[in-house]
Amino acid sequence: MVDAATIAREQPLDTLADFPAIPSGWAYLDTAATSQKPQVVVDAITRAYGTTYATVHRGVYQRSADMTVAYEAARRRVAAFINAGSDAEIVFTRGATEGINLVAQCWAGVQLKAGDRIMLSMLEHHSNIVPWQMVAERVGAAIDVVPLTEDHRIDLDAMAAMLTPRHKLVALAHVSNVLGSALDARRATELAHGVGAKILIDGCQAVPRIAVDVSEIGCDFYVFSAHKLYGPTGIGVLWGKPELLDAMPPYQGGGSMIDRVSFAQTTYAPAPGRFEAGTPHIVGALGLHAAIDYVEGLGLARIHAHETALVRATREALSGINSVRVLGPADSAGIVSFTIEGVHPHDIGTILDEGRVAIRAGHHCAQPLMEALGVPATARASFGVYNGPQDVDALVAGIARVTRIFG
Repeated sequence: MVDAATIAREQPLDTLADFPAIPSGWAYLDTAATSQKPQVVVDAITRAYGTTYATVHRGVYQRSADMTVAYEAARRRVAAFINAGSDAEIVFTRGATEGINLVAQCWAGVQLKAGDRIMLSMLEHHSNIVPWQMVAERVGAAIDVVPLTEDHRIDLDAMAAMLTPRHKLVALAHVSNVLGSALDARRATELAHGVGAKILIDGCQAVPRIAVDVSEIGCDFYVFSAHKLYGPTGIGVLWGKPELLDAMPPYQGGGSMIDRVSFAQTTYAPAPGRFEAGTPHIVGALGLHAAIDYVEGLGLARIHAHETALVRATREALSGINSVRVLGPADSAGIVSFTIEGVHPHDIGTILDEGRVAIRAGHHCAQPLMEALGVPATARASFGVYNGPQDVDALVAGIARVTRIFG
C-alpha cells in the first residue's frame, strides 16, 4: 500500500470535492488526455451562458461591452500566467493543435524555402509532427529528429551536435505526453538561437503542473490547450514574440480580423486580432480564466510536489512487479507509462476499468516514439490535482489482478 503519510507531508492536495464529475471510488488517471473540471470552472461557464452572455467586440449595448471586458480580461490573465510581455502576444485558438498549425502555415510556410531544415524530437505528439511535415513537403524543407537519452529525455547534447545554420525552426514538447520527461526549455532555446533558428515549445503537459515563464525561457512561440489545464475544451493559447506575430499573415479570413474591407483590397488588424477570425469561443476564454485562477490558487509548486510524490509511489510499486516495464525518467512529471509482458495495453485498460480505474492505453498520438521504444502501445496513468494515494493503491491492485489473469 502507498504510504499516505509520506505523500501528506509532501505538499498534499485535498481537492477531490471540487470536481463534481469524479464519483466516489473512481480513480481517474487520464489527466494527460484531458483534465476533469473544478466546480468553479463549471460555474463560470454556466454563468456566462446563463446570465451574462453576449457577443464581444461588436455590440454597443452594455451587456456586450461587459462581456468584451471579461473576454479581454481572460487574455490578460493568460499573459500574466505565463509571464508574457503583454496581452497582445496572446492569441486565442481552438487548442494547441491549431496554434502549432497557425505557426506552421503563417510563419514556417512563409519563411522556409527549399533546403531549409526543421528539427523535432523522437517523443513529439503527432500534432507537433504532422503540421511541420505538411510545410516541409510544400516548400521542400527537410526534417531532422533528435534522439532520446537512455532515460527517455530529449537528448540536448545530440541536438547541439545536429544543429546547423540550415535549421530554421525547432519544435519540441516541454513535457512528454507519454513519458512525462521534462525539457530544459531554456537550454533548448539557447541551442536553437545559436544557429539562428526559431523555436516553438508545446506546453500542453507543462502548464498544468509546472510554472512556465516564456520570458525566462526565451522561446519564440509557446502553445497549450485549456482542457488539460482544468479548463474547457475548444480553446487554447498561442503565445508569440510580438515582432514575429506582427510579421505573420492571417491564418483565416473573416470578421474581426480586419482593419478595412473593400473589393479592391482588404487590410488586416494587428495581432492578436488578425489571427482570431469570426466570433471567438467567448465562454471558453472565461472558463480558461477561471481555471487559471483555480490552479494558481492551489499553487503550481504544490501541484508539482503532489504529483511528483504520486509518480514516485507508483513507480516504486510497479518496480516490484517483474513483468512490468516502467518507461520514462524517474522524475517524470505527472505521468507513468508502462507495459506488462505478454499483455496488450488495451487489455490492461479494460481490466483496470472493471475495477473503476481509468487509464489511457494505446500509442498516445506518438507512433514514432512507440517505434523507438520497441512497443506497439503503452498503458499510461497520468495524475491531476484530484488524485491521491488511494488512486495509486487502486491502480497497483488492478495491475496485480491483470498479472494474475494473464499468469
